[in-house]
This record gives sequence, C-alpha cells and structure tokens, in this order.
Amino acid sequence: MEFTSKEQYSFSTCWNIKRHESGDSMIHEIKSLGFGRVELNYNVTYDMLKTIEPLIERGEIGISSVHNTFPHVPDPDYGTDSVLLGFEDKERRNRAIELLVQSAEYAHRYGAEAVVVHPGEVPFDWDIDHHLKEIYNAEGRESSAYQTLWSEMLQRREALSDVYLRRIRDSLEEVCEQSARRGYDVKFGIETRSRCNQMPTLAEARKIISGLSGAPVGLWYDIGHGMMMGRMGLYDNVNEANAMIKDIVGVHIHETIGLSDHWCPYVHSGDAEGFDSFLDIIAQAPVKVYELKAVCTPENIEQSHQTIISKIAQRAVKA
Repeated sequence: MEFTSKEQYSFSTCWNIKRHESGDSMIHEIKSLGFGRVELNYNVTYDMLKTIEPLIERGEIGISSVHNTFPHVPDPDYGTDSVLLGFEDKERRNRAIELLVQSAEYAHRYGAEAVVVHPGEVPFDWDIDHHLKEIYNAEGRESSAYQTLWSEMLQRREALSDVYLRRIRDSLEEVCEQSARRGYDVKFGIETRSRCNQMPTLAEARKIISGLSGAPVGLWYDIGHGMMMGRMGLYDNVNEANAMIKDIVGVHIHETIGLSDHWCPYVHSGDAEGFDSFLDIIAQAPVKVYELKAVCTPENIEQSHQTIISKIAQRAVKA
C-alpha cells in the first residue's frame, strides 16, 4: 500500500514508542507513513532525544508539539494523571511549573508550535473513574448503580473544582510569564482529559482561557477524550467543543468506541458519520495530531486519514 504525504498533519510517538529503544528508528517508522512532523509525547526519554535531535537539526523531521512533562519524568507526581498544576503544596506546584517551562524550552528549541498540557484533577482517594467505567460497560449509564456513583463523583468534583481551577490558572500565568521572559514562542494547549475527575471540562477550559486573556493559552481538544466524557455525561461534547473552535490551538485526532479510545476514526468504529461532528474543528485547528494506539495498522491509519481529508474537502466545496 502506498502512503500519501500528510503535510498539514502530525503524528504522535505514542503509537510506536513501546516498539523502539532508539528515537531515530521510532521517527523513521512514523516518516514511512507519510508524516513529516511528529508530536513528541511524554514517554520520550533523554536517551531517545540523543538520536532524534540530529534528525531535527538536519531538517529530516519537524516537531509540531511536545507533550508535558517532557522529556519523560518517572515521578508519578508529575505524570499525566496527577494534580500537577493544582497542587496545594507550593513546593510540588513550583516543581510542576518548572517542568512545564522546561517542556516549553524544548518545544521552542525544536521549532514546535505548542505544548500539550494536562493541567490537573480533582483528586479522589480511589479510582472512581475506573469503577464508573466498569459499571457503564456492564449496566449502562442509566443504571441506578451508575447514577448513584456518578452523583457522588460530581458532588465532590463540583465542590472542589474552583479551588483547583484557581491554582491551575495561577500556575499557567506563572508559566507564561517565565516563557515570555525567556523568549519562547510557543502556545500552551490545556487538554480535554479521559477521566471524569480530571480537569478541564470544556466549561473549565473556557474559564481558564478567559481568565488569562492575552496569554498564549488555549484549548488542546482531544477528540476521543471529549467523546468519552460526553458519553459518560460530564459535558455536551459536540456542541461545547464546536462553540470553542476559535480557542483551539491543537487537536488530538482519534475516535472512541464505547469508552475505549485512540482508535482510527471511521475505520474501527464502522460509523460513517458520527465523527463528522469534529471535522470543522480539525480543519481549523492550527496543529493537527493523530494520537493512535499501537494496534492501529499503517493501512488503518492511511484509510482513516484519506476519509478525513476527503470529507473535509467535500465540506469546503459545499461551503
């Protein structure tokens, strides 16, 4: 199968990072799919960068974005599922700020346009999201078991969200100030998340962005995560996301089947129309990144991409 050039699109290293020990072989595999740009995800290590950086310097690959925290930080306090920018403890929050500024430094150095940011969460002392998803899959969203636990989750989330949201906003303000002083020309995209206690919802993202007016902060809209949270009942995903289209600095392209994410749009769901709700967002997003799981084959990826660009082209003609 011949793979077409995908000039306007980027591809996340999350797809193949576990198959490679060296960074250059990982990048070459992505290039073989027709991508000239990649997003370096949060599992990329310093050792991998030793062989990736020469490719960047020679112009053999472009970097669209890096995903905080970058390069990889093994401490779970600063991982992808953490309170992170919302820590009450000032020392830990300062460390989270420092790591995000570091991610911005790498993004600027590599000529990337954006840093993908997981801002934080309302913490629970147990994995309530996992249990909710188990009930959803076994009994459905309308079941009494789901509704009871969902109400418990929502009550705590709503009671504490303003506190964590304020800390996240203050942290991002400090990050932007430091980034500006250092001359980093990158934007920070706060990402829609995959767990119901994580932040931000789309309404929370709007609040953060409006509270940082003029700062290089916007929404990183993860389509699959948004679909998942819409199905679970956290927000009206399609309408709220499209209403924020002008605030979007980047998008993660993947589809959710039930509550399983990172599938190739249209191909794995077999739904020929459901993903159409996000095509205007993809078309207008400054940074467009496929974020797919390892089981997606090159043929799946090509088929999905061709469907997306064909549908976007058809919509442009009709407009």
